[in-house]
Parts: sequence; structure tokens; C-alpha cells
Amino acid sequence: MALITLLNAQLAFGHVALLDHADFALESQERVGLIGRNGAGKSSLLKILAGMEKADDGNLQLQNGIRIAYVAQEPNLNLEHTVFEAASHGMAAVSAVRDRYFAAEDGEDLDALQSQIEAFDAWNWEQRVEETLQRLHLDPQALVGNLSGGVKKRVALAQALVLRPDVLFLDEPTNHLDLDSIAWLEELLKEFKGSIITITHDRSFLDAVATRIVELDRGQLRSYPGNFAQYVVQKQEQLAQESVINAKADKLLAQEEIWIRKGVEARRTRSQSRIERLKVMRGEHAARRTAQGSVKMDIASGTGNGYQGKIVAELTDVSKSFGDRTIVRNFSTTVLRGDKIGLLGPNGAGKTTLLKMILGELAADSGDIRQGANLQVAYFDQMRDAINLDATLEDFISPGSEWIEIGNQRKHVKSYLSDFLFSPARAHSPVRSLSGGERNRLLLARLFARPANVLVLDEPTNDLDIDTLDLLEDLLQQYDGTVFLVSHDRTFMDNVVTSIIAAEGDGHWREYEGSVQDWLIQSRRSREIAEQRDAAQANKLAKDTKAAAAAPAPAPAVAAAPAAQAKRKLSYKDQRDLDLLPARIAELETEQKSIQAKLADGNLFTKDYGQAMQLQQRDTVIEGELLEALMRWEELSS
Repeated sequence: MALITLLNAQLAFGHVALLDHADFALESQERVGLIGRNGAGKSSLLKILAGMEKADDGNLQLQNGIRIAYVAQEPNLNLEHTVFEAASHGMAAVSAVRDRYFAAEDGEDLDALQSQIEAFDAWNWEQRVEETLQRLHLDPQALVGNLSGGVKKRVALAQALVLRPDVLFLDEPTNHLDLDSIAWLEELLKEFKGSIITITHDRSFLDAVATRIVELDRGQLRSYPGNFAQYVVQKQEQLAQESVINAKADKLLAQEEIWIRKGVEARRTRSQSRIERLKVMRGEHAARRTAQGSVKMDIASGTGNGYQGKIVAELTDVSKSFGDRTIVRNFSTTVLRGDKIGLLGPNGAGKTTLLKMILGELAADSGDIRQGANLQVAYFDQMRDAINLDATLEDFISPGSEWIEIGNQRKHVKSYLSDFLFSPARAHSPVRSLSGGERNRLLLARLFARPANVLVLDEPTNDLDIDTLDLLEDLLQQYDGTVFLVSHDRTFMDNVVTSIIAAEGDGHWREYEGSVQDWLIQSRRSREIAEQRDAAQANKLAKDTKAAAAAPAPAPAVAAAPAAQAKRKLSYKDQRDLDLLPARIAELETEQKSIQAKLADGNLFTKDYGQAMQLQQRDTVIEGELLEALMRWEELSS
């Protein structure tokens, strides 16, 4: 039997039907990803299923005794409570029942009280809260008002988990979480014994967690078994079938429907040309980044809306501290025109500080920062402070004019709004009528309508639906200016950035070529090599120390037997490997230093691009060979 069943549900806001005779059923141990366009009614549906709101019509059936917990997109917590008090909030009623049981007077129905307590397994609810907080890495005594947005999200999740629900509802659970926290949440939800329904546009998160995708599309719920990647395949087949049917309909309506569906299909299926374009962008980026020597002096005053110099910013050994805390330590980089740079790091690592230094808005404590000429920077306003809720969409984008200049192209504002998935009929609607995701989409439309050669996007993907994410990815790939992107949406970053600047602790930052996945591989490889080198050096130091301590007292012949016996346990091949490995390791390190010195010469890519790429590939191979050699030496020497 299904845990939750929704039958023939109807819900409308004005003339818009959000649910049009929709049906849904949730089975035990399912993890459902609820997706759909902004404004489609996903949050309303989630609240209806959780019993927090009612549909206009229809029937909601819940299994007897089912426990439900709901975690809102923006947690509503008492800022004066401690974390323990906030997490215990849902246990207040059953705690009161337990207190009544222990203080019961004659005539009190102890059996009824006991049944209520046992239903929630609340005899030792304090211990349950403490265990939950420990699992979620939360300080019970910390004040909620002092916590970051991401930690508050964990507190809200703790509040829900303490109830031990059969069904957990999550509305945009990854918002405000950094990559480490998202990975932690994925593992937590995969281990959760109950069922889950989550609204999220994080495609990597859906791939990791979801066992079924449910799409809310024009009032109807469509179900697709599997994760998001499997949904994309099934949706593509469905859209192909629908396009044939729609082509036979009324011509005007068919044109609109086909445009919408074709747009969605094209974005979701990731055309090969788009993938190839990203590869080319990253290849060009790698070449330009290494060829620093040939462009350092190429800085000219920009004219018009752009800049003519190749360099946007050059940082040399810059550092920045606030009080005793070092945010940036001896960091150097060169940002070139057309770079698409992703900034990664936990919340509070200093991404905004580093970005302000790159753009010349914050001075460094030490080191040198140079900016290119005629930089025009446009910011995506994450907090939506720039939105005038009373303005129409048309006036917000182009005040006082029906036309807008996009580069060298003149475009009607209604046509421009349609590029951002707003129908012409909505151009005169007030901004306040938009959902949160639609407002973010409107901000993006305004951002791209302003002349700028540098875009700074701070968490632009929050509240955006998947169609809009695909649209934004296309826009950013085609944008010929420089992009700085702060986002915890891994799929979005992978589809846009050409390099990553990542926080590595204690104020250290490092730049990596490629996407988030490339960063994960390169950083893991570097970390493994460093750990192996440290272990090998520690092992060698310990052996040298032991040998030095034993040197003054020559061992008698019998005392040497154990060592000799231990040596004889190695086969001839192993002993030969052990003897040759130190020289091999030194040889690899010498070759790597030589390659890195050649690659440091920026003229190499101009003179012989093929050789430069071969050297880069060999450098990567050497890293792997070094790791294997160090591991083998450690194995044999121990």
C-alpha cells in the first residue's frame, strides 16, 4: 500500500491551473525528485502532500500512523534558541506527555500516555537529539542566530530527523550548502530508511539520490523511473513523439508548442556541437593561460563596450588577512579575456574576498594586483535587492523604451523576454507576480541586457528550473567576455567553466584547468602524491634515525641474523626493485622539473603547440608513475 496517495487533485491561482486532475502515489523507501519550471506549482504540491495546505479539489490519502517531516527552503528557526533547543522543537508535545506520565495523579490514564510516548519512541528523546546533532556535526550549545545559512539548513534537517519520519519532504535542500555539505547530504539521504520527496534543480544531486523523477508540467504529473540522467533519455523519446502529434494541431498553436518543446529538447539533449564548443574553449583557455609571457604587456585601453587588452587581472603573490585570520596567502594568477572561472570553497573560505581583490575592489595586504583597461563589470544580484516589484517585466528590462540594444543588435523587449522563457502576454505583468525562480530568470535577462565585458555570478542557479539552467549555460558559453562563477551546482559548473580556483585551507588557493570533475581528479592525485611522499620521507627518516642510534655499538654476528633473515625474505626481483627505485624516483622528479620549466616559457605554445601539449600529457603521466613508484618503495622497504 502506498504511504501517500493524491487523487484527482486540482489547484489554480487565478486562471492558471497548477494541478489539473493530477494523481500521485508515494511508495515506501522511494526517493522522488520533483522537478518542473518555476511557477509550475512544485512547492504548493509538496505542501499539499505534506498536509500543510489543501488543494481546491481532490483526495489526499495517508497511511495510518504515518509520520511526516517537512524541511522548508528557508528554515524558520527561533534565532534565540540553542541548536539543541531548535532540534528538539518537534518533540515539545511528546515531551510534555512524558512529563505528565511521570507526574501523573490518580485517575490519569497512564496507558494512553504510555502509548503516545512509545509511538514516538520518546522515553529517551534527549539522547536521540544528541545523537542526531552529533551525526550532523552540529554544536548543541551554539546559538541559531550566529549560524550561517548552510548550518541553519542542517539544524532544520536535524529538527526533522529527530522525529524519525516515515516520509521526509525537502524543498531545495542544497541551497546555501557548499560542495562538501552537499556530498554529506547525499550520503545521509541514501542511508535514510524512509521515503523522500525533494524539490531540487541540482542535477548531480538528483543523479546521486533519486530513484524516481516526477515532473510537474502544465498541471499534470509525469513519472520517470530512475535518476535524472535516465529521465533525460526517457523525456527525449517522449518529446519526439509529442512533436509529431503536435504538428497536426492548429498551425499557430503548433508553432508555439513546437518551439517550446524543441527548445527544451535541444537544451536537455546537449547537442554535440555544444559539447565540442566547450572542449575548444577549454583548449584555447589552457593555451592562453600557459602563454603568459607573450601577453603580459598586451594591455590597451578599451573602447566602446569592450576592452582590447588580453589581461583582465594579474595577481602576483597577493595576501589578505582580517585580524588573525589569513584569507588569501601568496596567491598568483592571470585572468585573461574570455576565461570562465569557477570559484570553489566551503562557505566562509573567502571566495568573495578573493573576487573583490581580482576586480580591484579590495586592496591586498601584500603582493601586486594589476587590472586590465576599461573593465565593465556586471553583477548578478543574488539577494534580488535590485528588483522593483511594482514595475512591469517590460519596464524592468528596458525602462521607457520598447527596444533594447544587445551588442550590435536591436531587439524588441517582448522578443528579448521570450528568449528568457517569458511569453509576450506576461510582458505587462508586475514583477511581484513572479515566483522566486522567475525573478532570478528576470534578473539574468536584465544582466545580459547591460553592456559588460566581465560577469560576476554569485549562486545564479538558486531557484532556477532546469530549463533555465540549460538556457543560462548556453548564454555563458557563447558570451565572449570573462565570467566569474560562484556556485555549488556541479553540473552547471562542469558545463560552463574553463578553470577552477579552489580554496585549499589556511588561506591557500590553487588554480586548476578544466571543470569541477577535472579539479576533483587533479586535486586527489596531488593529495595522494603528497601523502605518499610524506609517508616515504617519514619512513626514511625513521630508518635513518634508527640506524644512527645503532651505529655506535657494532652488533655481534648473532644480532645481525634477524636483519639478514628479513632481507632474505625478498625475492631477487623485489630486492632489485628496492635497489633501483630511489634512482627511478629521482629520475622521474628530475624529468618532471625539466618539463615544468619548459611549460613555464609562454612562447612554447606559440612556437610549437603540439610539443607543448605533449609535454603537458607527459607531466600528467609522470605524476601517476611517481605515485606508483613511491607506493612500491614504501611496500618493499617496510
